[in-house]
Order: sequence, then structure tokens, then C-alpha cells
Amino acid sequence: MEMTTWLPVAWFAVIGFGVLMYVVLDGFVLGIGILAPMAEDEEQLDIMMNTAAPIWDGNETWLVLGGAGLMAAFPKAYAALLSALYLPVLLLVVALVFRGVAFEFRFKAHRSRRLWSVAFGLGSLLAAFAQGVILGALVQGLQVVDGRYVGGAFSWFSPFSMLTGAAVVFGYALLGSTWLILKTEGREQTFARTLTRPLVVAVIVFMGLVSAWLPFLDSRLMARWFSDGNFWWLSPVPLLTLAVGTALWRSAMHPKRDLPPFLLTLALFILGFIGLVLGMWPYLLPPSMTLWQAAAPASSLSFSLVGLVILLPVILGYTAWSYRVFRGKVRADVGYH
Repeated sequence: MEMTTWLPVAWFAVIGFGVLMYVVLDGFVLGIGILAPMAEDEEQLDIMMNTAAPIWDGNETWLVLGGAGLMAAFPKAYAALLSALYLPVLLLVVALVFRGVAFEFRFKAHRSRRLWSVAFGLGSLLAAFAQGVILGALVQGLQVVDGRYVGGAFSWFSPFSMLTGAAVVFGYALLGSTWLILKTEGREQTFARTLTRPLVVAVIVFMGLVSAWLPFLDSRLMARWFSDGNFWWLSPVPLLTLAVGTALWRSAMHPKRDLPPFLLTLALFILGFIGLVLGMWPYLLPPSMTLWQAAAPASSLSFSLVGLVILLPVILGYTAWSYRVFRGKVRADVGYH
């Protein structure tokens, strides 16, 4: 196999891995922010935020890796994507900055503490919604001609992208609640368990609505799933999703199961990601730009890959080490100050 064939595939796998790692790791922090307005008092929100305080900064490394990798490996797709989605991308960046500032300032503030709690929740909500809108617009398809985006500034705005925006919000909220089940005890864990079951139902419903909408989109995604008998080959993905959702529903209220709900929620996200990749392949920007059409020259891809081989193990090692160091339950008498 020639380098021009396998290098774009390798980079697609790296970028996909980086995006997936960001979603499953920073997703629960955004989920905590989405659930913040439901906290019973500021002390409970302290504990919720303390579960993520030592590790949330490192999680965003994966977002940087995914964005930088897309720019380096697929510059045509990067240019077209930002041209089409610069407004939701700008909202995402501003919301993440807002969330980060609020996270830090809230622990230092006294009179304005409640204000920063609201800012933390609002920033998390908007960041999650923007990510869902970007995903929906990508799945729906971008107007790209000869490698250039030719649509309008608001072509991303559609009922489908609004639906996927809401779906991601509820998905991250589910990640946040199951993370709190894992990391807390007492009334905080009871609070999280109470929220988890309704969120499981909401996430499964949203996944069903998004799947049912796909045949009505002008996108190659539906063709991959529903033509030439492909559905029967790909059917294990939705069947596994339903099975995981059922198992998550059952384990959410089990008093002795703290880890399974979080792992099952991660499995839901991974299955959704697999379904997305299976549907889009080999298009990077549906319905017209494939991996190979968007890829940089093979010399650039191979040069960048050398740096990645050095950098990726460092990121993985740091992430694993930080989660290991800060493993275990978070109590009210130990926290971030």
C-alpha cells in the first residue's frame, strides 16, 4: 500500500482518537457544569467541581491535538470546516474560556461566588451545545465545491443541528452524573443517581431521533447505513447501543455499583462515535470531500507523524498518571482551594 493511501487513514485515526478522548474526558466536566444549577447548595457544588479540579485542564489537550492534527494533515478540510462553522466554533471557544475562568475564580471569590457558579454552568452548557451543532452540521453535509466552502454564514443552522446540539448537552449531563456516582458518596452520590435514570432515557431517545432523521438528510451517511443491505452488517452497533442503555438503566440505582454506570456511559459515546465513522467513511467532509482529497502531501504527513509518535505517548502517559494520582472518592473535607 502506497504512503499516499495509508497516511491519510493513519492521520484520520489519530484525529478521531483525539476527538473521542476529548469527548469522553472533558465531557464529564462539561456535564458537571450542565448539572451545576441543579445542585442543592454551594457546598454540594464545591464537591462536584472538586471531582474534576485536578484533571480538567489536561483533558483539553485532546481538543488541541484534534484541531492541530486536522490543520496539519487535512488543510483543505480545515479551511472549509472553519469557513462553514466559524460562528459555532467561535461560540465553543468563548464558552470554554468562560467556563475555565469561572472554574478558577469561583474557588477564590466570596461575595460573587454565586455569580461564578452561574457562569460555570452557562459556559459548560453553551460549549456542549456548540459541539453538538458542529457535529450536526458536519453530518448533515457542507456545501463544498472544488475544495472551497460556498455556503452562507448560517448554513449550519437547521432543525437537525439544533437536535444534535441538545443531544450532546444531555449526553454530557449523563457523563457528568455517572462521573459523580463514581467519585462521590453520601448525598452527592444520591443526587447523581437520581438524575442518571432520566438522563439515560433522554439520551436513548435523542439517539433514536437522530438515527430516524438520517434518511431525510441530503448526506452520504444515510446511504452507507440503508443501501445495499448494509444495515444488516452494521446492525450490531444500534443493537449494542440499546443493550448498553438497558444495562446502564439497571446499574444506575444499584447502591454497590459505582464504576459500571460511568463505563457504560463511555460505551454509549464510543458506540455513537463508531456509528458516525462507519456512516461517513471515507468522507471527511460529507458529501463531497474524501480523506485523500483533503489530505496534505505525503511528505508533510510523514514529517508530522514523526512528531506525533513522540508527543502522543507523552500525552497518554500524563493523562493516565494524573487520573491514577487523583483516583478515589472526593470528600467534603478535601478539595481544591
